Amino acid sequence: MRRSTRKEQDPDLGILAVQLSARVQREIFTRAAEHGFGDVRPRHGAVLAYLDAEGTRPGELARLAGRNKQTMGAILDELERLGYVRRAPDPADRRAKLIIPTDRGLEFMEVSDGLVDLIEQHLSDALGADLYREFRTALGRGVASLPAIGHDTEG
Repeated sequence: MRRSTRKEQDPDLGILAVQLSARVQREIFTRAAEHGFGDVRPRHGAVLAYLDAEGTRPGELARLAGRNKQTMGAILDELERLGYVRRAPDPADRRAKLIIPTDRGLEFMEVSDGLVDLIEQHLSDALGADLYREFRTALGRGVASLPAIGHDTEG
C-alpha cells in the first residue's frame, strides 16, 4: 500500500493535529470574515488568541504562542498596520512595551471567542459531552507532555 493511501486511511497524530487545527482555523477565520474581519489571517491568531484587553508584553505573547521574538515582531507589525493592536509603554516598566488591542482588536477577540465556543459546542454535540470533555483533557495532557520550546512551525 502506498504511504499516502495508508496515511489517508489511518492518519497519524501529526496529520490529525494539523487537520484539526486547519479546520478550526478555517471555521474561525471564514466566520470572522462574515463579521467584517476579512483582513485577519490565521498567523495573527498567535497574538489575538492570547492578547489581554489591558495589554500583554511581546515576549509573553511569543512564549504563549510558541513563536520566536522575530516572528512575533512581524505579526505584531502586521496587526498594528491593520489597526488591531497598538504598542504602548508598560506602566510597570517604562523600558518595556505592551501590546494593547484597539477597539477593532477587542471586537475581533470577542467575536473569535464566541466562534470558538460555537465550535466547541458543535464538537461536544457530535461526540457527546462526556467524550468531548475526556478528549479535551487527554489532548491537554498530550500537549503538556511534549516539549513547548523549539523552532517555529510557522514563519
